[in-house]
Amino acid sequence: MTPRLTRVPNAVVELLRLCVVVFFAGVGYYVADVLDTRGEPVLGAFSVLGVGIVLGSALGYVLGGVMGRGTVTAVRAAEVGLRETPAEHIVAGAVGSVIGVLVAAGVTWPVFLLNRPLLTFPVFAFAVVTAGLLGYRLGTSKRDSVLEMFGARVGMGGRRVPTVAMPRVLDTSVAVDGRIIDVARAGFLHGRMLVPTPVLGELQGLADAGDDLRRTKGRRGLEVLEALRREPGVEVEVLDLEVPDVPEVDAKLVRICLDQDAALLTLDTNLARVAALAGVRVMNLHALALALRPAVGAGDDVAVLLIKPGKEPGQAVGYLDDGTMVVVERARESVGREVEVRVTSVLTTANGRMVFARPTADARS
Repeated sequence: MTPRLTRVPNAVVELLRLCVVVFFAGVGYYVADVLDTRGEPVLGAFSVLGVGIVLGSALGYVLGGVMGRGTVTAVRAAEVGLRETPAEHIVAGAVGSVIGVLVAAGVTWPVFLLNRPLLTFPVFAFAVVTAGLLGYRLGTSKRDSVLEMFGARVGMGGRRVPTVAMPRVLDTSVAVDGRIIDVARAGFLHGRMLVPTPVLGELQGLADAGDDLRRTKGRRGLEVLEALRREPGVEVEVLDLEVPDVPEVDAKLVRICLDQDAALLTLDTNLARVAALAGVRVMNLHALALALRPAVGAGDDVAVLLIKPGKEPGQAVGYLDDGTMVVVERARESVGREVEVRVTSVLTTANGRMVFARPTADARS
């Protein structure tokens, strides 16, 4: 037999109802006090004051139940919404609520001088609740500023710092490659760049090598670091950390990133994987280059709608879905039709990319 579920009276609803009943009873009392000039019974043993209190209490009982249940429903909805809210968000809101309540209490307390407590107390409570809600909203919207008043972290869980905002430890491969200069000048890389002494030692070893290729790489890496130091918005800092208990340079970089709470900037895919497994945040320039590579390359077959003749004889022009212009040789007679073409080359200019192609049928012949 399924147990019968009984409805448990909600104490909060009854307490809110009591507040409303007291308020309307006070309204009835003061109204009756104004109307009653004789003080004689008008309804059995009840005087005008008694009738006013009874009628006000009855009205307050009815309205209090509606308002109480509505308030509890709103609180339950707020509870559901707050379940996934971070603790620091709630703490900041609570601080704002307390400040709002104190401000409202300090501003509205003179209403008690009216000597009508049955009327002034509900008004006072209404103002306090409203100011508390306003303080909560402001506190949560200005969470970081509120928590900073009590210290840097106040024991709350910090938010995860974005990788781009962390200092970056440069790998030897990045310095040797040299493209980091163009990335920095394009505005995609800024802030603190940390160059550990093991990286400088490796670059110095390459620059002093007997092999011409290795010597060229080492010198280029040192020149790139010097040029990077002169870039505005980039702060190059040499870390005098040897990590003697770790033999390999790659392992030293991983340890330094963990100790310095820094990200690893590298072009070495294997090092990037190892560092990520060790818990290091990685900025892989090789992955960035792959993400920015052209959507099509030489030898790819694509379908393109030719919309107009080109500048040169026999050329036709169409566009890919991303807006890239495609110039097709020997296809002017196909303007207005969608044809399959084979990419012969991709040209990257300051204004974007241009793809040169020829009809697939011609390419096969």
